[in-house]
Amino acid sequence: MVNGPRDEERVVLAGDALAVIDAHGTLTGWSEGARRLTGYTAAEATGRPAADLVAGDPRAAWRELRASGAAVVGVRHRDGRRLEPTLRLCPVALGERRAYVVTVTPDDAGRDLGELAFRQASVSMSVFDTGQRYLRMNDVACAVMGQPEDGFLHRYFPDTVEDAEHSRGFLRHLEIVAETGRPVHYESWTRSPSGRRMHAWTTEMWPLRDPADEVLGVALAAFDSSEQYAARQRLAMLNEAAAGIGTRLDVVRTARELAELVVPRLADFASVDLLDSVLQGDEPVLGQVEAGVELRRVAHHSLTAGVPEAAIGLGAADVYPPYSPPARALATGLPVLARTGDPDLDRWFGLHTARSAKLRTTGGTDTHDLALMAVPLMARGMTLGVAVFVRLLTPEKPDVFDEDDVSLARELASRAAVCVDNARRYTRERTTALALQRSLLPQTVAGQAAVESASRYLPALSQAGVGGDWFDVIPLSGTRVALVVGDVVGHGLHASVTMGRLRTAVWTLADVDLPPDELLTHLDDLVGHLGTDESGESGEIGATCLYAVYDPVSRRCTLAAAGHPPPVVRYPDGRVEVVEVSAGPMLGVGGLPFEATELELPEGSVLALYTDGLIEARDRDIDAGTAALCAALEAPADSLEDVCDTVIGSLLPKTPGDDVALLVARTRALDAEQVAVWDLPADPAVVATARKHATDQLTRWGLDEAAFVTELVVSELVTNAIRYGGDPIQLRLIRDRTLICEVSDASSTSPILRRARIFDEGGRGLLLVAQLTDRWGTRPTGTGKTIWAEQALPPTL
Repeated sequence: MVNGPRDEERVVLAGDALAVIDAHGTLTGWSEGARRLTGYTAAEATGRPAADLVAGDPRAAWRELRASGAAVVGVRHRDGRRLEPTLRLCPVALGERRAYVVTVTPDDAGRDLGELAFRQASVSMSVFDTGQRYLRMNDVACAVMGQPEDGFLHRYFPDTVEDAEHSRGFLRHLEIVAETGRPVHYESWTRSPSGRRMHAWTTEMWPLRDPADEVLGVALAAFDSSEQYAARQRLAMLNEAAAGIGTRLDVVRTARELAELVVPRLADFASVDLLDSVLQGDEPVLGQVEAGVELRRVAHHSLTAGVPEAAIGLGAADVYPPYSPPARALATGLPVLARTGDPDLDRWFGLHTARSAKLRTTGGTDTHDLALMAVPLMARGMTLGVAVFVRLLTPEKPDVFDEDDVSLARELASRAAVCVDNARRYTRERTTALALQRSLLPQTVAGQAAVESASRYLPALSQAGVGGDWFDVIPLSGTRVALVVGDVVGHGLHASVTMGRLRTAVWTLADVDLPPDELLTHLDDLVGHLGTDESGESGEIGATCLYAVYDPVSRRCTLAAAGHPPPVVRYPDGRVEVVEVSAGPMLGVGGLPFEATELELPEGSVLALYTDGLIEARDRDIDAGTAALCAALEAPADSLEDVCDTVIGSLLPKTPGDDVALLVARTRALDAEQVAVWDLPADPAVVATARKHATDQLTRWGLDEAAFVTELVVSELVTNAIRYGGDPIQLRLIRDRTLICEVSDASSTSPILRRARIFDEGGRGLLLVAQLTDRWGTRPTGTGKTIWAEQALPPTL
């Protein structure tokens, strides 16, 4: 307070707003609180009439103040605003002079309530000056910091906390509010100085301003949002699990995805052990847990590189005693919590020395306490295995698993179990389909002289399952051979079964010895029937096929395709060409014709037949794939096996996206000395001549021992041709691995093998031929038919 209008009396007074008025109504004293209230400094206010600051009638205000000692008076702010504070008037004596002190104070009850609200707030509240020094702290803030308010007042914030990233972030936000005067929002995940548990803090900071709008300090309220934070984290993990667990139908990969997801957010170490039957794709059988249960480690993951906590290697099996947490979880179907000090857990660790040592030691630092949670993996009412989560408890991280952790672990395990079971069922179906498909594919190629062949079949490692690709090498009459490659649309068991039916049909039609275009026509009808169910509704069965017949005598190859990629041929001179074949419609379309293409293949030509999986890829179109195939066939190779390896290695990745079938054949040719041909007139007298031609040729070949049977076969077949067929008649003998006798005529009617009655004069010829030879049959030709019979060569030759 001042004692007069002297300069020394015009001091700045702190605290509440206070002014001194002398007996003449002149302001002689002015406090800092008055400056903050009105905006006028002491120099601007003292020495001027107090009436100048009154908004309204100053005389009326003065009378009311003198009469009651307090009144609401309108006051002009320096910026022109009108203020209506409650003024209190107190007369004082300054020596012989009389003066008045005017104060502005808040209501005492309001002041008390505000103080109580600050002190008793359920959230941490603090006030800092613009230099980030503590000015006020409520009771919750003191509890969080672990010391009373006196231990922090006027101390610089960084001096009261650890030097960590979250502390530096907190300080920076305090500075931002002090510098900019704008409120900020700050979130952190940290441990308070007074506790060990980690907490999530949501902090609101705002500036404190005086009436002149100057920033005096920073106030804050910090909310402990740990529960909300943990809920968001759990939800985030569940969302990640929905997208990140079960990305492929692979049991081991799914288990690994679970282990990698939970570390480090839920556990420091995680392992997944499954029953062997699950890995094999069979229905899981748990058995009696009381006798111990054997599980196989399929995945584990750790905070520490190399997973030092793992006492069991990947792929190894271990027997879990019935009192161990994993076995108890399997027996009850519920999560089991344990920590060191529990008798059963310590007993299990003691039984398994390696597990005890490794789980108690991490990175060379002894950890004397740990928490463990075993969660069963169950799907569709079946137990598949168990997931084990471990936390290493330290003074810095003392939190054991709680109910929220158990709930989260069950959700994750349930998701993983369904994905594991899906992968198991896929494994079973794929194994079955693959076994079926391999059983339907040719295991060995029947002996024949037309071609030398090699093949490759690569099933796709995709979630779609095994496809319906197939290939075949079918021996035909007259030393010819059929080369077949096909592809059923779709994957899985249905495609494999359809492939088997088509392959059987091709063998049946090939045995009839139909030309390639006619064979595909019949096969197209069959696919159409297969695609129609019992109700008559059309299904979605489709297939492609390439059928080629090579004759080593004429050295010509006849091909027809049904929506299949064309073959590629490498000629003996090194040229590689794509055979121009009419693609034709896919099998099952129906009603469209197939066209045959004929080309000459010199001896030693290499013909490559394949399915589209060889040349098609996501990053490569068909033309580029075909060009790559041609380039691979141009590469020198010592054998057809090397050719297959070169083609597969050049065109396919390690895991092809579609099934691939590749058939490579090198053509052979029969020497002119191995074939004898005679054109015969349709005259019964020529039968004897035909027999003589045959016996003379056998003598030249040194096959006199086969003359008797061959003479009888020639006699019967030529006689039938003359009697039922007509001109032109041709007799042909082929000496290869067997002796083949063929008689062609102009009739398209096939002979019928029948049993003659006792008194019948004829009808025994074909029966004799069938009994004296190894095989016989008939095939159509462009002008009629050919009847053939095949007999083994004498063993001495």
